[in-house]
Amino acid sequence: MAWRDSRRSRQRLLLFMSAIVLGIAALVAINSFGDNLAQSIDDQARELLGADLTVSWSRAPSPKTQQLLKTTGRDRAYEVSFASLVSIPKTGGVRLAQVKGLQGNFPYYGTWEVQPASAIQTFRQAAGRVALVDDGLLVQLGAQVGDSVKVGNLSFLIAGRVTKTPGQAAIAATVAPTVFVPSQFLANTGLLQRGSRVAYKYYYQFAPGTDVEKFVKTVSGRLDKEGVNYDTVEGRKKQTGRSFGDLTKYLSLVAFVALLLGCVGVASSVQLYVKEKVTSVAILRTLGASGRQAFLIYLLQTALMGLIGATIGALVGSVVQLVLPRIFGNFLPITVETSLSGPAILGGIGTGLLISILFSLLPLLAIRNVSPLRTLRTSYEDDLSGRDPLRWLVYLLVIGFIVGFAYLQTKNLMLALGFTAGLTVAFGILTALGLGLIWLVRRFFPTSWSYVWRQSLANLYRPNNQTLILVMSIGLGAFLIATLYLTQGLLLGRVELSGSGKQPNMVLFDIQNEQLSGVRSLVTGQKLPILQEAPIVTMRLSDINGKTNESIRKDTASRPPKWAFTREYRVTYRDSLISSEKLVSGKAPYQADGNVYVSIDKDFFERMHLKLGDTLNFNVQGAPIQTIVGGTREVEWNRVQTNFLVVFPAGVLEQAPQFHVLMTRVPDNNVSAILQRNLVSRFPNVSAIDLGLILKTVDEILAQISFVIQFMALFSILTGLLVLASSVVISKYQRLRESVLLRTLGASREQILSITVVEYGLLGLLSALSGILLSIVGTWALARFVFEVPYRPDAVPLLIVTAVVTILTVLIGVFNSRDVLTRPPLDVLRAEA
Repeated sequence: MAWRDSRRSRQRLLLFMSAIVLGIAALVAINSFGDNLAQSIDDQARELLGADLTVSWSRAPSPKTQQLLKTTGRDRAYEVSFASLVSIPKTGGVRLAQVKGLQGNFPYYGTWEVQPASAIQTFRQAAGRVALVDDGLLVQLGAQVGDSVKVGNLSFLIAGRVTKTPGQAAIAATVAPTVFVPSQFLANTGLLQRGSRVAYKYYYQFAPGTDVEKFVKTVSGRLDKEGVNYDTVEGRKKQTGRSFGDLTKYLSLVAFVALLLGCVGVASSVQLYVKEKVTSVAILRTLGASGRQAFLIYLLQTALMGLIGATIGALVGSVVQLVLPRIFGNFLPITVETSLSGPAILGGIGTGLLISILFSLLPLLAIRNVSPLRTLRTSYEDDLSGRDPLRWLVYLLVIGFIVGFAYLQTKNLMLALGFTAGLTVAFGILTALGLGLIWLVRRFFPTSWSYVWRQSLANLYRPNNQTLILVMSIGLGAFLIATLYLTQGLLLGRVELSGSGKQPNMVLFDIQNEQLSGVRSLVTGQKLPILQEAPIVTMRLSDINGKTNESIRKDTASRPPKWAFTREYRVTYRDSLISSEKLVSGKAPYQADGNVYVSIDKDFFERMHLKLGDTLNFNVQGAPIQTIVGGTREVEWNRVQTNFLVVFPAGVLEQAPQFHVLMTRVPDNNVSAILQRNLVSRFPNVSAIDLGLILKTVDEILAQISFVIQFMALFSILTGLLVLASSVVISKYQRLRESVLLRTLGASREQILSITVVEYGLLGLLSALSGILLSIVGTWALARFVFEVPYRPDAVPLLIVTAVVTILTVLIGVFNSRDVLTRPPLDVLRAEA
């Protein structure tokens, strides 16, 4: 019976079930991509690291440990890295880069893509001063292979252009482009001075079959104690898999939102479909069918269409996933091999079938109560007006499914509940806005307006109106797109705010004591202000209240985290607070009775589980200094200032090895370039950070990230428009009857077209405005409570979203109503009869 009854309605059933196609496609595409990514990470784990084991440090370990590091493994490569300004003498271009001095056969695994390929061998032989430079740096400074790059006091011939380094994502090269040079020449660059911030690393290759994890366990205690970091293939695999696993889970939830939008359309369409089938159900009841049988007939229909829609969506998603490696390519440190994922496809089909049945149940439950009396009296309404307790069970099942799906993606019950609650709030707000708009139009109906406007506005609240469903579906899609643009603007605005007005936009660092006066003269000689200057001393924490890391580990009570003893602290000294700091408790840094009282950042103070009066013993490059916690400060870390976790009083660290940071403000790029060129020529070890360049880099990164999110939000927008199309078609026959009556009463085609355009224009406009209003409120909350920046939403993207959504809604509405405009009223009436 379900099959026979569907013959006349299959086109409509397929159309409203197509609402879940895009949601399933997005879900299957992301989950397939996630499965392929996990497999690729597993297959290319060694290429991620470039070796079997890496060991790195910034503070020299003990001679015994150094000897161990020099003799470990079958082969090893050595790396020295630091940040420095580099210049291209031919073009005069200057850029802060990561300089890496290499010695050995790095990488042992993976492909180091260099053009020309022969440059790698030339570099390893180190026959002369040659360098390999990241492609992005060469493009930015207008340099070519064959030019020279100046690093400190030495110039190196650019032998090759690096397009990919094992384990490095393309976007990382944008943030910190690298210049590779043979390590034996670094000593002559003049950049490895006392106090310079330098990192050291060994890359190891072991004999085949060696259990690297077992070896690491035997030496990890010694390495941890001396602050030496290590990374294995297995560790890098877990870390990378966890990072990108979180990405795919997030994107799966975004795809799930698109699927839920489609299911809202399914529920609305099934409700209209049921209204059309009430007479057929009443006849079946008259012929002896039970309410349960009638219910199952139409449940089978919707389940079959849901299965078809989910299968089509899974096929589309399998094709879409082939494109995703290109979209995410800049963020991935590996090459993703794509293939069909059985679990993702079967999971998508099962999810689509289950969720379409769940959302169809709500309107289908009414079929059980259809009375045979409807065959005699079409106005009989008592059978559908009563409350059905099973509806509450369906509501619980829907909520339970959403929580369950979110939990499967995140493996965190609180996050799953939060996602469900947030989704419920969004749908609730949009529903309230839709109902409110219907009430306002009905309550304040402008009777003095023209006939076309009165008719169009009345359609917003007449029977079978689509106002609520469209405000919910298209509104949520518009909300996602608008929120994306506004949030991107917030992030950029935060950086721009930091570099605006009279705040510094150029940071000079690694200035040695004997260079400080010269750098000052260089800055002031260009008529630039010195806005801030601070000395920086590096040190490590030895013990807290006399307890070392080892003794505190055995204490089960509240204790500082492990990293408190292994990290390096960069501190300054002064007797007063600066403009970005506010005293919270105690006093500013001071000395009294021979004791040194330091000031700690409030949040760091709490994370360390400290209290005023605690003693902290620091090791300043071999010299112990005992201090007492004398106060806490609240620090505005988003300000362009030299902010510190720990501040010492003056008169303690002046003789310690240190470097200085100086901040100034340059009016334009030309002055910035001149200042950096002068620095490179006179003080090659001094580095400069151009905040304008950072802002541009951040803009590029956010643009790439926003494209990824826009790609996913596109599924929601398209699903909303598909819901619009299916909803218009399902209610098309009711609209046709009304339009034919208007044509019969003398309305012209132009009037009918105008009524249709105004109605769907209002629907699209109200839907877009609802989503945008929700996005403005959401991003205001982000600006106020998360980013803590002034909120100035950009109206241009909001206007674009509003216009696009409105125009598409009108086009779809007019296209689906074209029959009444192109055919005579009698043809339509006969077809309907």
